Amino acid sequence: MGKLKYLFVFTLPALAYISFHSTGWMAYLPVIEAFVFIPVMELFFAPNANNLDESEKQDRLADGFYKFTLRAIVPFQLIWGYFMLESVQGELDTTTYVGRILSYGIMCGVIGINVAHELGHKVNKLDQFLAKALLTSSLYTHFFLEHNYGHHKNVGTPQDPSSARRGEWVYTFWLRSIIFSYLSAWKIGTKRSKGNLLANEMIWYTAVQVLLLTLIHQTFGTTGFIAFLGSAITGWILLETVQYIEHYGLARTKVSDNRFETVNPTHSWNSNHQWGRAILFELSRHSDHHYLPHKDYVTLDHHEESPQLPTGYPGMMLLSLIPPLYFKLVHKRIPQ
Repeated sequence: MGKLKYLFVFTLPALAYISFHSTGWMAYLPVIEAFVFIPVMELFFAPNANNLDESEKQDRLADGFYKFTLRAIVPFQLIWGYFMLESVQGELDTTTYVGRILSYGIMCGVIGINVAHELGHKVNKLDQFLAKALLTSSLYTHFFLEHNYGHHKNVGTPQDPSSARRGEWVYTFWLRSIIFSYLSAWKIGTKRSKGNLLANEMIWYTAVQVLLLTLIHQTFGTTGFIAFLGSAITGWILLETVQYIEHYGLARTKVSDNRFETVNPTHSWNSNHQWGRAILFELSRHSDHHYLPHKDYVTLDHHEESPQLPTGYPGMMLLSLIPPLYFKLVHKRIPQ
């Protein structure tokens, strides 16, 4: 499908909209797409390890379609939050209520955090603002600081809360990463502001998120407040599960008392499975992303030396929920 594959992400808000106006199992359509349809499709479609040549990369960078697609999905995330809050008003059975929360929660993970991740690596103020707006919709704005100034620096070391240790279960990783990533963001914000409270980005992120939650509670009541918080937490869990599989068991060698080896393509898991690559804007070519963090998503490469996941991100996320099975599949693939 060429570049049109990146429009696949727009099926998510389409299915979520249907979910907000449906009951029973149809309220779970985005969940079904993410964790049934895509993993099954990736069993039947071979991974694509091909890389673009330099001429093709320059053509893509010059084509405004790829940047437009990233930016165009932003208003869907923000407006659909309002649609979800409207949809949970009135009498709803528990199954439908939970389904609508999870539907927007999938959007929080795929768009609210993942698209924000890509935009947050841009150097222009517009894309960084859009990234923070998306992260606010998932109540995870601290990710902007911690990811860019913490995770990329410390990945694969004991100082990085987002790098899963070999043998660590995903459930304990969720708690460790969520808590210590948040604390790390405060440390980074304090350091960057040089003690100036009003210059500390974390103060403003926190204030905006508290204001947002207050407005939601005042406008949509406790039912809406719980629904929005539930969707945001769903997004957190999706992100942290992705971070779990991205770096599980991979560690950088310490070369001196205060320094680790330079990040290279062996320090992140890679997946060339095409359906996950499309809906996640090439996030699963994570080895190259960490090797060269400012590369645009459309130019990311496959590296032969990178450890390769046996299936795409959605399928690996499901497998990670069964730790003994996950360990059996992954441990033998960890490079020495």
